Amino acid sequence: MTLSPESTMPETASTLEQIISLSAPDMAKVNSCIKDSLKSDVVLISQIGNYIVSSGGKRLRPMLLTLCAHACDYRGQDHIPLAAIIEFIHTATLLHDDVVDESDLRRGQQSVHSVWGNAASVLVGDFLYSRSFQMMVGLDSMRIMEVLAETTNTIAEGEEQQLLNMGDPEVNRQRYMQVIENKTAKLFEAACKLGAILSGQPPEIETALAIYGNRLGSAFQIADDVLDYTGDTDTMGKNAGDDLAEGKPTLPLIIAREKCTDKERELLDSAIQNGGMADLGPILTIIERTDSLSAAMEIAREGAAEARQAIETLPDSPWRKALEQLADYSVSRDH
Repeated sequence: MTLSPESTMPETASTLEQIISLSAPDMAKVNSCIKDSLKSDVVLISQIGNYIVSSGGKRLRPMLLTLCAHACDYRGQDHIPLAAIIEFIHTATLLHDDVVDESDLRRGQQSVHSVWGNAASVLVGDFLYSRSFQMMVGLDSMRIMEVLAETTNTIAEGEEQQLLNMGDPEVNRQRYMQVIENKTAKLFEAACKLGAILSGQPPEIETALAIYGNRLGSAFQIADDVLDYTGDTDTMGKNAGDDLAEGKPTLPLIIAREKCTDKERELLDSAIQNGGMADLGPILTIIERTDSLSAAMEIAREGAAEARQAIETLPDSPWRKALEQLADYSVSRDH
């Protein structure tokens, strides 16, 4: 059974292509910086690094940093290594995530841990973290160091909170939102805020872009969690139903649990506690009957609207328009 929230807007691929085209010159430099910074005398690090780079991905977080820097009229070049740093931090969290979650797919190909093993995956993740901090030192900005140090610490806290939530059917909306606030939204927030910091913008612009990134990140993650129940493996680049298999109580399941009957709740609780896909069919039926996907997407759309509102004070420009379009895209995509 494939479910789709009725009120989800159609994906506008052409809009995303326009944004990618606008940021293409910067992102070509960012990708070059990533490749150069992954070089190591340790052969395994280079192998895994090249494997990660070739896997592609949206590079959304570094793209956000470059867009925000231009929206603030930044004229320098430090946004390039800073964007690469953001991508390294993000990739390190994915490497560690896949070990914890035992995920076999990432971005449509085998995950690093399924190819090279858990130890290599964790250690290369550690390398990416340490390399990112080497690169931060090169930027010679204590303010940038402060933001990114706080960000990486918060992400680690989010990872631990998610681990504690796994297998726990009593996880409520507040606990769920705290995890995505720390684990996902924080890096979006940092990427956008750093664009303002690089540009020497006043505190109110820093705050506006931080809010934009935070709300965008939350909306993006909620939409991801909905897609886990609606998407297909080829489109998503990961296995559909992974969250349920891992015993992750994400927002669609939390909402369904709030609205379902006592008997249905017993089934949901058992699935969360034990993981696995054995009861996926009946659970999808419960999710559909309780309209949980539409309810979750409505919360995501509220976050995207708050993101757009936060940047209304920025000067009108193609860069601001791209940021607004990304907010729309975050809740209208199919992967």
